[in-house]
Amino acid sequence: MQTATLAERKVSRPRADALRNRERIVTAAREMFVEGGPEVPLDEIARRAGVGNATVYRNFPDRQALVREVVCSVMRRTAQAAELALAETGDAFEALSRFVHVSAEERISALCPMISAGFGEHHPDLEAARERVEELVDALMERARAAGQLRSDVGVGDLMVALAQLSRPPAGTGCLSADRFVHRHLQLFLDGLRAPARSELPGAPATMEDLRQT
Repeated sequence: MQTATLAERKVSRPRADALRNRERIVTAAREMFVEGGPEVPLDEIARRAGVGNATVYRNFPDRQALVREVVCSVMRRTAQAAELALAETGDAFEALSRFVHVSAEERISALCPMISAGFGEHHPDLEAARERVEELVDALMERARAAGQLRSDVGVGDLMVALAQLSRPPAGTGCLSADRFVHRHLQLFLDGLRAPARSELPGAPATMEDLRQT
């Protein structure tokens, strides 16, 4: 039994190391994509991650695969933040507000524009991640609306557009200098979402389908 256990440890240790290396690469790539855009040199990403170039290519055969994984990882964390907000039993609007502020830290607005036709916009992993986030955010908003705290004339598309536009400008445009304004402006927007509404909004609530069509 002891021999078998030692053998298992020898097998599992490289796997654990490989997973840690992959996570370091994704974290470094996320930071550098935000700072410089999706064309930053892969060897620079490897250097920041503390791994060799070969390790990057072993995990991600091309730039498209790395960009896709970075965006998917951000969407997964955003979905987890929404799940935590939905699990809260207190004030529904405050839970929605906390989700918005946490999501801003994920830098979605800097990363998601990288997903174009050239970077696998319709890849199944990305489609599934997007759908999960939309479903959870819609549920958060519906709960706040049912509690009479969220104005009735806004949709999930309205929230996601504002979150993207207010949380961070496009990658590689000096966006880090705008950090001190992010949560201030998001809170101004959130205050405008509260019911009762103080004005009538022009047009119809934006849906995620509207955004995809544009």
